[in-house]
Formats: sequence, C-alpha cells, structure tokens
Amino acid sequence: MPTLSIVVPIYNEAEGIVLLFEKLREVLSAHEYEIIAVNDGSRDNSWDELLKIAASDTHIKLINFKRNYGQTAALNAGIQAANGDVIVMIDSDLENDPADIPKLLEKLNEGYDVVSGWRKSRWEKQMLTRKLPSLMANKLISSVSGVHLHDYGCTLKVYKKEVVKDVKLYGEMHRFIPVFCKWQGGKITELPVNYAPRKYGKSNYGIFRTYKVLLDLLLIKFLDKYMHRPIHFFGGAGILSFIVMFLATALAVYFKVTGQKDFVQTPLPTIAAMFFLVGVLMVLLGILSEMLMRIYYESQDAFPFKIKEKVNF
Repeated sequence: MPTLSIVVPIYNEAEGIVLLFEKLREVLSAHEYEIIAVNDGSRDNSWDELLKIAASDTHIKLINFKRNYGQTAALNAGIQAANGDVIVMIDSDLENDPADIPKLLEKLNEGYDVVSGWRKSRWEKQMLTRKLPSLMANKLISSVSGVHLHDYGCTLKVYKKEVVKDVKLYGEMHRFIPVFCKWQGGKITELPVNYAPRKYGKSNYGIFRTYKVLLDLLLIKFLDKYMHRPIHFFGGAGILSFIVMFLATALAVYFKVTGQKDFVQTPLPTIAAMFFLVGVLMVLLGILSEMLMRIYYESQDAFPFKIKEKVNF
C-alpha cells in the first residue's frame, strides 16, 4: 500500500481545524500517512490550534509561514516537504470532504497519475452569478491548456509523487497544477466529489479574481508553447511589426509619388517608425529570452525533456 502525504493549506480556519483533522484521521486510519499542514500566515489562532493537535499526533507535521504568501506558496511548501508515494491536496475549510479521498485513491490505482475532484453540485442555487461564470472559465482553461477538467478550482486532488514533486509553483498558479503534471507526462482524470458550503469563517476568494485567472492562463499558454523556443514568439511579433512598417512605408511613398498626400499630411511615416522600433525590440527580446532559457537549464544541469523509461541502458 502506498504511503500518503496529505497537504493542507490553512489560512484563518481556527474554528474548523479540529473537526477537519478528526475527519482526516478517521479516513486515513487504514493507511500509512502523514499530514502536512501549512499555516499561511493566519491572523487568528489557527497556529495555536495546530500546535495542540500536532502535540498528540506524530502523523501531523506543521509548517508556519512568517506571513501570508497565498495558497500557491502553501501548496508548494507542502509538496516539497512531502515524503509519500501519493500526494493528496485538500482545502481546510471543510468544503472538501475527506471521505472522498479513498475513492480518488482507488481511481488513481487504475493507472492514472492525477485524479482531480469535481464539485458537481457547487453553485446550483447561483446559476447566473457563480455557476455560469465558473463553467465558462473552466471550459476556457480546458480549451487553452488541453487538459479537460470541469473544476480546476477544486483543491481536492491526488497525485503520484513522480509527476508533481518537480513542479515549481509561483504566483497563483495552484489551479493549474494538473497542467504542469501533464507536461511531466502525467495521465489525468477526474471524479465527482461532495461539496458542502463552509460552516466557519469566510471565503478568501471572490468572483473579482477572474482577471487573475485569465492572466495566469495567458502565461500557461506561453509556457506550454514557447518555453523552449521564446524566439519564435517574440521574433514572430517582431516580423509582424516589420511587415506593418513596410506596408505603412510603401503606402506613404505611394501617396507621395502620386501627389495625393505629402509625408507630413499622413501619420503613415510615424506608424512606420514606431513599428520599426517595436520590431527591433521584439527580436532583441527574443534573443535575450533564448539566452535566459539556456541559463535556466544549464545552471541546474537540467534538460527540456523528461525520460519515461530506459531499457538495457
């Protein structure tokens, strides 16, 4: 039976922590496990509650941040500290049900590397204000990333260690962990899980964070397509700028030669000069990005590929 590492990011959840850990220990009693609770700079007495719980249970390991760094950082710290063969991530607000963990693990044993929870019943009573925007956002993410999930925002997911351990997370990229795992060659699926509205505290997320998700999605698409060849992106934009420059220049000369307009009577020369500068800058930025990409890999003795297996080597 594989060992489990349960990663729990915690921020201002003091009221529900005891109940959460009671449920986790009940579900995990048949497994060899560790629970890594990451206190993300809570302003209530969450850390004090965690210390009390950990004092009587050696399965529970604690990480305390100096300040609030966000859920992505908390999950990243938990992943790096995990020792289990399988890493389980779950929210601390009791919206995720620990009782769903065994069925996710069972699905993982069918040959998958990632099993993602799907809160199918979430926002049923808020169709226009919450559910519809959520459906649209998840559909957009699936289309752009190529990983087709119904609920990217659900923290409850299980991962095999080998596909998630090397994932480095920054900013607010935790919702895209399955995408990173796909880049590692992971096989991904999802299962419906229970959802219960939080009983304690208040949500740390709102609908206004949508713009952050969209910006992160743009970054994901760039990393997926151009991480190993940034000159193709920046150089392509530069060539497009040069084409616009030549067209503007040709049109300005045509107007001048035919006597229709002098250079000072049209903005075309200014447009040509502007796009020339943009083109030069884009090409130079592409070259600089290529140099940085090579420094990134060579400084770590890393390679832009992952080997699945070797035979008779």
